[in-house]
Amino acid sequence: MFQQTHPLAERMRPVSLDDLVGQEHLVGKNGILRRTIKSGQLPSLILWGPPGVGKTTIANIIANEVKLPFTTLSAISAGVKDVREMIAKVRPGSKSILFIDEIHRFNKSQQDALLGAVEKGKITLIGATTENPSFEVNAALLSRCQVYTLRHLSDEHLIGLLEKAMAVDEKLKSIKITVKETSALLNLSGGDARKLLNLFELVIDAQGKSPKVTDQIVQDIAQQKTVIYDKDGEMHYDIISAFIKSIRGSDPNAGLYYLARMIEGGEDVKFIARRLVILASEDIGNANPTALVIATNAFQAVNLIGYPEAEIILGQCVTYLACSAKSNASYLGIKRARKLVKETGNLPIPMHIRNAPTKLMKDQGYGKGYKYAHDYPGNFVKLDFLPEEINETVLYNPGENARENEMRKRMQLLWKEKYGY
Repeated sequence: MFQQTHPLAERMRPVSLDDLVGQEHLVGKNGILRRTIKSGQLPSLILWGPPGVGKTTIANIIANEVKLPFTTLSAISAGVKDVREMIAKVRPGSKSILFIDEIHRFNKSQQDALLGAVEKGKITLIGATTENPSFEVNAALLSRCQVYTLRHLSDEHLIGLLEKAMAVDEKLKSIKITVKETSALLNLSGGDARKLLNLFELVIDAQGKSPKVTDQIVQDIAQQKTVIYDKDGEMHYDIISAFIKSIRGSDPNAGLYYLARMIEGGEDVKFIARRLVILASEDIGNANPTALVIATNAFQAVNLIGYPEAEIILGQCVTYLACSAKSNASYLGIKRARKLVKETGNLPIPMHIRNAPTKLMKDQGYGKGYKYAHDYPGNFVKLDFLPEEINETVLYNPGENARENEMRKRMQLLWKEKYGY
């Protein structure tokens, strides 16, 4: 039993597979991970799932079961040097388990540093991630690991955890606790067992003797004590919303401020960079096409470099996007196009722009009448490309900015009334 100075979630952390709540498909009596552990032939593996469902706990249990040296690194703070030092400590002919929490935060060079030791069987890698490993773990490393997907804990699992905590935890079982409602606890924890237990203890500690648990009490105490930035909770969505809206609103000061809030809160650098790439196309688009180039390069750069230097690149990208001209014309255009497709179904493609790879298709009129634009002055010739039923439909309406005004003039010059806007 942990000392009671530890948070409740740590005191209640399972020490065997039988104690684990949830994940029956992996660690139940016939679970594949249980069978793998019992066989003693443990492969390198990735545990993928939402926060607080047991990834770190399973890693610790595996270490206890297989009786191998166990080292933990956090991808937030560890670098290539730390990985190589750990590997160097493994004696020739022996094996060791290396657990890397939040492995998706390792950049390519950090992940590459693991490859040789994993290939040779010098270390058994256990990585934990909340992100899809198909996108966040190098293909070479991923191919050498088994991926096990952990599921959200049900309300029944979580309530069972609370009941068990009150029954077995030395601190809680000495207090008369009255639990009247659990909806707020479940909602605020978001399916995260660690967050649930620690919030429950926070509510109990805040009341003194004979504490009661109601939705209102939980809400009141949580609002007073919640941290400024919770990257897994509601504040996460509020801050990313403020971040995007500040850049869309052309305010670089606010954009930098909310960027700093996310960095200080430990937000995933790639999550931030991805949102900037989306914004560059959705909110700037053809008003300044270079914005997408800048954002895409920023994403690639921060993926290679990681924190802390990545904040410089993100800062440059944020200020560039915030100061850029704005247009959502392309965004609206594709939305209109998708709506039109849903409304009109699969209209036949005009014959003159169909592909005609065979003689039979040519004989049937495929490609007949097509005019090659580069054979005409200005590399343009009037030709209908949309299906006949929607031929006059305008989906893209250029925005009111210098670049798109030029685009509008060109479309009007080429198409006259068809693109009259």
